[in-house]
Amino acid sequence: MPGEVITQANPPALPSHLPASTLELAPKVPQKALDKATLHGLQSFQKAACYIAGAMIFLRDNVLLERNLEFNDIKPRLLGHWGTCPGLILVWSHVNLLVQRHDLDTIVVVGPGHGAPAVLASLWIEGSLQKFYPDTYGADKKGLQNLISKFSVPGGFPSHVNAETPGAIHEGGELGYALAVSFGAVMDRPDLLVTCIVGDGEAETGPTATAWHAIKYIDPAESGAVLPILHVNGFKISERTIFGCMDDKEIVSLFSGYGYQVCIVETLDKIDQELFNAMEWAVGEIREIQKQARSGSPIVKPRWPMIVLRTPKGWTGPKKVDGEFMEGSFHSHQIPVPKAKTDEGHLHILQDWLSSYGVDSLLKDGKPSESVLSALPKSASKRLGQNKLAYDAYSPLKMPDWKAFGITKDSAASSMKTIGELLKQVAIDNPKSFRMFSPDELESNKLNAILDASGRNFQWDQYSRASGGRVIEILSEHCCQGFMQGYTLTGRTAIFPSYESFLGIVHTMMAQYSKFNKVAREVKWRADLASINYIETSTWARQEHNGFSHQQPSFIGAVLSLKAEAARVYLPPDANCFLSTVDHCLQSTNKVNLMIGSKQPTAVYLSPEDAATHCRKGASVWKFASTDDGGEPDVVLVGVGVEVTFEVIKAAELLQKVAPKLRVRVVNVTDLLVLAPEARHPHAMTRDEFTSMFTRDKPVYFNYHGYAHELQGLLFGHRNTHRMAVRGYNEEGTTTTPFDMMLVNELSRFDIAQWALERAAALDAATSGGQGQVQEQIKEVERQKDDVKKYIVKNGADPEETYNKAQFH
Repeated sequence: MPGEVITQANPPALPSHLPASTLELAPKVPQKALDKATLHGLQSFQKAACYIAGAMIFLRDNVLLERNLEFNDIKPRLLGHWGTCPGLILVWSHVNLLVQRHDLDTIVVVGPGHGAPAVLASLWIEGSLQKFYPDTYGADKKGLQNLISKFSVPGGFPSHVNAETPGAIHEGGELGYALAVSFGAVMDRPDLLVTCIVGDGEAETGPTATAWHAIKYIDPAESGAVLPILHVNGFKISERTIFGCMDDKEIVSLFSGYGYQVCIVETLDKIDQELFNAMEWAVGEIREIQKQARSGSPIVKPRWPMIVLRTPKGWTGPKKVDGEFMEGSFHSHQIPVPKAKTDEGHLHILQDWLSSYGVDSLLKDGKPSESVLSALPKSASKRLGQNKLAYDAYSPLKMPDWKAFGITKDSAASSMKTIGELLKQVAIDNPKSFRMFSPDELESNKLNAILDASGRNFQWDQYSRASGGRVIEILSEHCCQGFMQGYTLTGRTAIFPSYESFLGIVHTMMAQYSKFNKVAREVKWRADLASINYIETSTWARQEHNGFSHQQPSFIGAVLSLKAEAARVYLPPDANCFLSTVDHCLQSTNKVNLMIGSKQPTAVYLSPEDAATHCRKGASVWKFASTDDGGEPDVVLVGVGVEVTFEVIKAAELLQKVAPKLRVRVVNVTDLLVLAPEARHPHAMTRDEFTSMFTRDKPVYFNYHGYAHELQGLLFGHRNTHRMAVRGYNEEGTTTTPFDMMLVNELSRFDIAQWALERAAALDAATSGGQGQVQEQIKEVERQKDDVKKYIVKNGADPEETYNKAQFH
């Protein structure tokens, strides 16, 4: 890929105009000399791991360089990312030493997940690959041969960190989420330290830019700590990074303002000494902050430690290749010796480079030497790939009886207000394993009951600091998603409520998490996890204070695109059904649960007992709103969503008045995936069940909350779908009345009734008077529709009778 031309390797940043005194904000790190044996052990580990990482990208044979390399030793496809690996290995070696010295409970989250060779090499050395893959990746020559030769080929590890990687709690593909995931992981884990390596390319992303503020949501009395290490190697794929072009004064100023103490580690010939002292200092600072908080005298706005590590991209690799700078340049991002398979000169460069690490002594006979292993924790369970919090920590919630919060049938209630009371009790009963992450919308979404039992956990606000809390509100959907992922992946349960239109912001984050979880389910040694849970409200149908910008139900489609084993979309029609759904979702495992409902008071159709039955089935015929007397209907009207179901019921009422002989069956679907053909989803109805509910050949109309094409795709594969019509949100809206939203999207009772009459006319079912009387019935429906439109325009409100309970006889 073309890139800019640089005139020196590892070019420095241009000097800023900030005063030199700015650097006084940086801490004075105590200096303690590393003993020679420890330094030798660190450097031995680093050399061995760098050799393995480099070999993984290139070699299919001769993995210990027992003879000179030949073209046949080189893989046919060179895949991987070398540039970030030396820096990752440097940090990994020092974190293991830190654990050895302080007996810490530690996880490493690697933002640059494309640096998988570094992570996997380190895991092999520390014996973690052998623990989880004893038959394939043992700590011997055969295991090393497999690790190197199978990397990035079918049957081996992929090019990025994923759920197959021991110790990983973060899918290492899309950049930007590592820091938020790390902070989520330490919440309610007071003894956990997460070292989060943030690449300077990743640091340019929006999610990372906000996640630096996550220290402001960590109460050190109840939670652990994150040690961020910003790895500045200066380059992305073909350009310098923002942080690589910032001098020390600019970096110290920026992160000091965010609330950090910034220690910069950058002297290459003393890098181990500097990093050792920086890590020791950081642990000391963290312990002091925690000690003060846990003794009842929390520090106001504590300055948490962070490290900025400057090392050249592709460090220790070839200096130049074909006249181009390789080490200290973007050229080393992926394959530093791109023609090693076909060019003698490149093959010799590769030979010289890999030989420089001294593999013959460090990995003699394919086993790590004593010096390589000397910096590791003595207890294998403390090594970075073997912390149980990263793979087997799930503890189910203690759930109250949701029926105790039920609403009387035939009343009206806000689903959000109702479940808010349930969630409050869940928080009370699970004070260390349940959290809500919300983008400043709990009050607006009527989910604020939990605040009666728990404050907002915002440590920089004098009105909420030092009080813990089950609720974090931050106006960053990315942070809410990252916190939820980290919290869930370390064994707890969370829920993420949001305005419907803005959940799409985290679409790709959710997809990346789902990829991680999909692979995790295929890995034998990973235990179950709580599902991740979304509540989508303030929907397009009831945007009281907002307009077109707040009307978008696209997140449904994002969830539907996931594997059937994970995807769950629920549209409970009333408060009792929503209670049942939340209860189910919070106890489910390994799923992505999306629950959609209204925050405004709406009709309660079912008792708690009937709601439980309805939710178990996922869909039911609602006999109270049907006029087919339990026989074969002329048309089937289906509601999927709160407001659209109400319109279906009102359409049935209207049809009974204008066409009393028309036999109408009303169906509600609360579990969207029951509509899939039975071979496509585990929740799907059987073919016989589907036919029994929707008939074999009668017209069926779906009034759907989301985009019509989503449901059309879901129904594809059923028989006779030509008789089925689907209408959904049609990208029409503004700041208007709730019923006008139904009208402009053609989802109102009038639109449904007109469709039913037109379809039934073909069967002469509406009336024995024939087509003429049907047309009169349609005109009557159109007249009523026009009258309502005129009323709304004139009065700026819906007619008072719009939301009256439907009456049937």
